Order: sequence, then structure tokens, then C-alpha cells
Amino acid sequence: MAVALAIAPSGTLAAERPPNIVLILADDLGWADLGCYGSAFHRTPRLDQMAKEGLRFTDAYAACTVCSPTRAALMTGKYPARLHLTDFIPGRDLKTDQKLRRPDFQQQLPLEEATLAKKLKTRGYKTAAFGKWHLGGKGFGPGDQGFDEFTPDAAGFSRAAPFTQAGKSVEGFDPASPAEELTSLLTRKAIRFIEENKSVPFFLYLPQVAVHIPLYGRPELIREYRERLRVVHGTQTNAVYAAMLESLDASVGAILSKLRALNIESNTLVVFVSDNGGLSVREGPNTPATSNAPLRAGKGYQYEGGLRVPMITWCPGRIAPGRESRDPVITMDLHSTFLEWAGVDVSGTPLDGRSLAPILRGEAVPAARSLFWHYPHYSNQGGRPAGVVREGNLKLIEHYESGHLELFDLATDLSETRDISGEQPEKANAMAKRLAEWRRSIDAQMPAPNTNYILVPLLAQSDGVFLLPAHEVTIHGVNVRYEPPAHKNTIGYWTRVEDWVSWEIVAERAGAYAVEVLQGCGKGSGGSEVEVQVGDASARFVVQDTGHFQNFVRRDVGTVQVKEGRQTVSVRPLSKPGVAVMDLRELRLKPR
Repeated sequence: MAVALAIAPSGTLAAERPPNIVLILADDLGWADLGCYGSAFHRTPRLDQMAKEGLRFTDAYAACTVCSPTRAALMTGKYPARLHLTDFIPGRDLKTDQKLRRPDFQQQLPLEEATLAKKLKTRGYKTAAFGKWHLGGKGFGPGDQGFDEFTPDAAGFSRAAPFTQAGKSVEGFDPASPAEELTSLLTRKAIRFIEENKSVPFFLYLPQVAVHIPLYGRPELIREYRERLRVVHGTQTNAVYAAMLESLDASVGAILSKLRALNIESNTLVVFVSDNGGLSVREGPNTPATSNAPLRAGKGYQYEGGLRVPMITWCPGRIAPGRESRDPVITMDLHSTFLEWAGVDVSGTPLDGRSLAPILRGEAVPAARSLFWHYPHYSNQGGRPAGVVREGNLKLIEHYESGHLELFDLATDLSETRDISGEQPEKANAMAKRLAEWRRSIDAQMPAPNTNYILVPLLAQSDGVFLLPAHEVTIHGVNVRYEPPAHKNTIGYWTRVEDWVSWEIVAERAGAYAVEVLQGCGKGSGGSEVEVQVGDASARFVVQDTGHFQNFVRRDVGTVQVKEGRQTVSVRPLSKPGVAVMDLRELRLKPR
């Protein structure tokens, strides 16, 4: 009965005092960074205990792989693509190495949006936002979006006292002790707000700046973690990041302890979550920050390491302890959950998320649904424009530069190492169609060609092999084209002998390389003579009839001497006796 009353959207609870809501948002915290999510190196005892006392989500997702869109989704309950707020504000400048030009996306959360704070105030909530806002500057800050109390946007603040932004002192902060961490200062602000509003319903939004770069940790903790590296082995090895994370963990513990001390924990829903995956590449001092293994990649990428995040919910006596949910959930769901938890009437309000209250109550699992992502940008970390849809355990990524599709089964391949789009083309195409329909339904902005694009050469892999896939090709001709998956993923429509294709490479060492092609050819169309040229060296071969253009065979067709430096790899037909030259899925140069 207590559980039912706690989450009832109307009735007894709605007529009485609504429950408190505390949302703690970590910045760039990876899915595998907490002890309760498998980290053996990081010490996170308070968050681990929170998970033991509450409900931990294994398949929680951020609405975007970078920060501002996720924060906008949290505030509005809408997909970032629907809001046209699809990248961090102000976004990455256009570079000549980008094939596509980003759309002109929103540079602030529009004031006409009904934010979470505005909606909760209709139920008498006191609201506060302390930390990183990142949804617009003057005129679009927390105070303009429904928050009674707030700090200046702490995104660019120094991580320890004295607090500065762009070298200037910051107004509006409490006095800090020497070298006090920003995490600690924001926590003190949050605790005072809780104390002052313990007798009224409150919504505390605590978007911590930790563990975003520049990384900072207490020196004594850094020393401890460096010593810890001698005995604890794993994929996570950054002592500065670990120290910063331990301070964030202490912050969460302090807030939970305060709720208990005030005897309001059973009437306070606390959610801890991250805005995107952990930073797994070099981006400034002391980076990479973390490893998201076993997930692939990290912040800025559409693979699981960039999108999947830790999420823990806690409300003693009202959320049964020690539970785990494998239901795929996404940022917008928290918006809907908080509104239902508070008894806010959302009938007639179009929201993209759904309430997680049934999961928190331990009721029947909600019906399956599709989750979508749209990122028409290049990330600072190296990610490229792409769209994503997850249906059940299947996840499809559509790369906007070429239309190339990747399909993964997360149940058997959590690390996304095996693309099965070629094995399940019908499924991949169907999911790509639903992704396109979703984009149209929400008026998603798409990138446009970059007229100033300068071709970027490909580098050899760690084993020295140059992998030249069809989707990276440059087309020279009228009919030949790249045909994207799922049925194709090939260079096709090669019906003119005058048409040719190329790639650019940079060889770090000269030497002999075997030329290997993955080619297909329809019955009766074999026999075309083709020349592969690398710089001024070349190898010729005759196309093999494989019975069907999509029946690919891998062939070693000769050896070329590759010079050091940048050069063009071209594939040119010399003759075409059949209807088409061939389909070419891939070319490899392998050191002899």
C-alpha cells in the first residue's frame, strides 16, 4: 500500500503533499564507471549502496551522446531532434574534413517549452538548479525556465576554489574553503536547499560538473589511486578521474544522509544518472578519462559506450531494495516519471518518454517500444553524423555521410563487434525505414553536403593493413555509386567503363602490399579487366563471374609497391564485356 500511494498520479497522495524529487545528473560518467556496474578500480561505495537500497537500470540511455540535448530532453520530455536542439551548445565549428554541414540547431532551450520545473511548480513545488545548465545564456537560464533558486551555469568554472570562469571571479557562489572542489560547493548548496524546504515539496536538480574535463582530484586521492594501480588491474587506469569520481560519490552520500537525518527519505525520490557516456579518447590533459569496456567507444559516438549510462533510483520503503531492471529506458522517461510521481496531470500533453513508475513499483514490464537517436553533427571526440534505433535487442546505426548501415544484436554482442546487417538485410532495411519515418514525424533537421570538404586520407590499421570499404569511396563517373546496406553495401551500378572510383591513403612505411578485393559479379557479366593503381604502381585482374552481383568472393589479385606518404588508390575498368563491371564491397592492401 505504501508503494502504491507513493507513486499514485492522483487520489490520496495527489490531494496531500506531493513527494520530493532529487535528480543528480553526472557529466560524462561512463556506464562501467561505478562499482555496482562492474568497475574494480573506482571506489564508489555510496552509489553502490544506493543501488543496493534501490533499483539499478542496466539498459538506461541518454537522449544524446553529448550534453545539451540530453539536458533539454530531461527538462521537456521530448526528443532532442523534435526540439531541434541536437548538439552541445554552441556546437562544433564546420571543418574542411567534414563531408556534411550541420543544420542550424537551437542555441538555447526555447522559453515557450514547458519545463519540468514549470510543471512541478503547478503542484506547489519549490525548485532549485545548482550546477551545469548548458541550455542557453542570459535570458534562457534556470531562472527563466521555472527554477526558484539557481547558481550561475557552472559548465566553465574552475574545478576547485578560488572559482573562476575564463580567468574571472564568479559571483553568486557561497564562500569556499581553500582548494574546495566545485562538486563539494554545489553539494553544500543543495543540502542547504533541502534543509530550508524540508516541510514543503521540493524539486532539486543537481547537475554536477564532475566528471567532465578539465579533470581535477584531491591530491591525496590521486596518490592513493596511483598506488592502487599496483594491485588493481583493469581497463580503467586514470587516477585523476578516479579521484574526481570518488568526490562525486561522496556528494551523493552526503545528500542521502541529509534526507535520512531530516526523516524525509521515504517521501523523496532520488535519481542518479549521467548525461552521456564516458570520455574514452584524448581530449586535453589527463585524458582519456575512462574506459567504457565492454561497451564500444564513448562520448560523441553512437555506439553503446556513448549512449548507455548508469541510472539508479532510490526511495526507501517505496522502491523495493536490491532490484535490477533490464528494460531499455531513456532520458525523457524521467520527465514523465517525475510528473506522475508528483501527481501532475499530463493528459493531453505530448511527451516522447513514458513513466517508469510501473517499473519502480515492481509491476508488469511495460510493452516493448522502439528508442531513437538523431545526431546530425560531428563530435569533438570523432563521432560522425548518424541516426540510431533500438528495437528489442537489435540496434541499427545509419551513418548519414554514406547511408551505410550497421546492425548489432546487443543480447549476444554487447561490444558491437559484429555487424549482422548483411545476414539480416530485411530486418536492417525495415529498421532503417522506421528510423526515417520517425525523423519525418518529428521534423528532424538533416545535415547538408559541405561544399568546402577536403578529402581525408585513410590510415593503416594496427596490423598494417589498409581497409578501403565501399562506404568510404570517392565516385568518379555518371552511373557508378555506393549502394548502402542492408541488401547492398557495395560499389554498384558500374555499367560504364569510363566510370572509376578511388580512396586516399597515407602510408607510414613503403613496401610491397598484396591487393585483395571483395567482388561480386552477375552471371554472364564476368570477364571485365580492371586495374588497381596505388600511386604509380598497379595490378590488373579479370573480374570473376560469381553467379550474382551480391555473391561476393575475396581474391588476391596481385602485388604493388607502395611508397611512403599520401597517395591515391584507384580502381578503373579497362574493358566491360557484360552489363556491368562488378560490385565491389571492399579493397584491402596487406603488407607482404
